Amino acid sequence: MWWTRLKALIVKELLAVLRDPKGRTVLIGPPIIQLLVFSYAATLEVTNVDLMVLNRDNGHWSQELVQQVGGSPTFRSIELASSPHEVRLAIDTQRVLAVVEIGPTFSRDIEAGRPAEVQMILDGRRSNASQIVSGYLGRIVGAVAAETPAGKRAASETIRVEARNWFNPNLTYQWFMVPNLVASIALLIGLIVTALSVARERELGTFDQLIVSPLRTHEILLGKLIPPMMIGLFHITIYILAAVFIFGVPLRGSLFLLYGSAIFYLAAVVGLGLFISALSMTQQQAILGAFLFMVPAMLLSGFATPIENMPSWLQPVTLINPLHYFLVIVKGVFLKDIPLAEVVHQTLPLCLIAIVTLSSAAWLFRRRLE
Repeated sequence: MWWTRLKALIVKELLAVLRDPKGRTVLIGPPIIQLLVFSYAATLEVTNVDLMVLNRDNGHWSQELVQQVGGSPTFRSIELASSPHEVRLAIDTQRVLAVVEIGPTFSRDIEAGRPAEVQMILDGRRSNASQIVSGYLGRIVGAVAAETPAGKRAASETIRVEARNWFNPNLTYQWFMVPNLVASIALLIGLIVTALSVARERELGTFDQLIVSPLRTHEILLGKLIPPMMIGLFHITIYILAAVFIFGVPLRGSLFLLYGSAIFYLAAVVGLGLFISALSMTQQQAILGAFLFMVPAMLLSGFATPIENMPSWLQPVTLINPLHYFLVIVKGVFLKDIPLAEVVHQTLPLCLIAIVTLSSAAWLFRRRLE
């Protein structure tokens, strides 16, 4: 009998979400659009940079440097300056991101193998882009120096270093971004769908009917838990197919391990959503509560910035974030065939978070029943 009651509640929850045309649109349309848009828009790569050059040398090697900078696909336009005043004005008005100032003896010094003067003036208001552009320009200057007779002689006497990028040989940014979005958008959908569950019933007046029904507390909890997990697994499947067949991200690991860990991840997310929903009296409060958790969860997950770069007092906070653990699993399964032991190591905290959040939600439901 308990399975019959639970099945009826699961069907009722799915119908409540899927019967509404607007609800179906929200569940299917925006997640797909977000995956396609964020995969291209959310990138840390720096391209189409406007650059200014103040060339005080006009020798052969300074002209060669300007031509190589102009031939780089990173830079959209190169503007030649005639005075430091133009440089200051271009940076102040954000007309250019960086300025390369070539010293008056650049060609003579680089030909003789002496230190040559090249100054890079960067717009610190865009610190991340400025650092990346500085690296690009530094490599171009180094390549020009290596082409000089003195540079070729020095290169023959030094060790040659070649960099090889494991797991992402061409540094394709979609290979990093799309697996992250698989976990992040699943968090968004699972949290919002679950947070609205009980709050919607309170507004419609059906929560009191649910309380006086023959369903027990754990059955109500399971009936609220399983439908969002089914929806979350559906979305994860769509994201995996899009990652492999649209974006060409390699799937080197086991799908069984990915889906196994995804169940615990969704259980943790749904547990958080049920806890928020049990605390909320209206759908508006539930939405605000979901976003109140979701934004810090994104920032503290390692999605955009490494956790190791965060302050030492803030890093322990990331341990209660389910997205932090599932990101490791998703990227590991996609890019490097993560072993079973590591998947289990990352899944155990998800299981613990799910137990704590679901227990807290059950306690709140029980208080409502009393």
